[in-house]
Amino acid sequence: MKELLSKTGTIFNIQKFSLHDGPGIRTVVFLKGCPLSCKWCANPESQDTKLQILWDRERCTSCKTCTAICPTGAILYKKEKFHIDTNLCRRCMTCVSHCPHHALKEEGETKTVEEVLRVCLQDKMFYEESGGGVTLSGGEVLMQPAFVISLLKALKKHNIHTTIETTGYTNTKTFQKIIHYCDLILFDIKHWDEKKHIEGTGVSNQIILENMKQAIAFGKHILPRLPVIPDYNDSFADAECFAKRLQEAKIKEIQLLPFHQFGEKKYDMLNQTYAYSNIPALHEEELESFRQVFIEHGIHAFF
Repeated sequence: MKELLSKTGTIFNIQKFSLHDGPGIRTVVFLKGCPLSCKWCANPESQDTKLQILWDRERCTSCKTCTAICPTGAILYKKEKFHIDTNLCRRCMTCVSHCPHHALKEEGETKTVEEVLRVCLQDKMFYEESGGGVTLSGGEVLMQPAFVISLLKALKKHNIHTTIETTGYTNTKTFQKIIHYCDLILFDIKHWDEKKHIEGTGVSNQIILENMKQAIAFGKHILPRLPVIPDYNDSFADAECFAKRLQEAKIKEIQLLPFHQFGEKKYDMLNQTYAYSNIPALHEEELESFRQVFIEHGIHAFF
């Protein structure tokens, strides 16, 4: 048990009292690192496995304290923008702690299973009363298998309902090991067509579909979740193809996640270009006809 609790992982947030990531009241643990690079990603800080520094343009006064104090000279200002040379940065966070206007923020931290478990157990009473539990999200939880398996094992020892939110993008052996300790799998699906999947995420969907089949074969409870993205997968033809794929897999429900812009500012804070900048968000009422396509195929589609 001691070895189990000492495993470490890199996380970027622990969110308590969540009502949207599995049944009941839940604690959601967000892990850093993702093999996909979805152009619409709402958590771009989750893609890199390493600790990162976010720069808040609105707080920054260009005092350049950070450039002067950085021990490796990794920080530069170019065209009134904050830049970090990731090859020079040691992630000592000296710049973050010395920024007089709190314009720099550390994103990500290393924690042991024991530390995360301690936070999760604080709300065990709420899990029991509401039928809730703990959800591991990301990023992509499958990128930190040793930590995730250890944390899931520890949670099960306390009889806590476990859920993972995943893209399913990993080798089959790793996937099977992890889902063994899961009560529910929130399976993110992006596109039914391999070419379009690569175009939007940078990776093929073949191993994803294979792992979904494996989970179904093992009798796991799966809830597919589809982020509906403008001009990518939001057509009626797309809905038809998604519905047929779900029928083939004998899946009878899907959650639709309308595109939003909650993460847009983070791209600026990471000094990254956002492909969906200024694209209007989608709303549930706009997707009602899209939802009806699934319903007509006997699939319970909900927001």
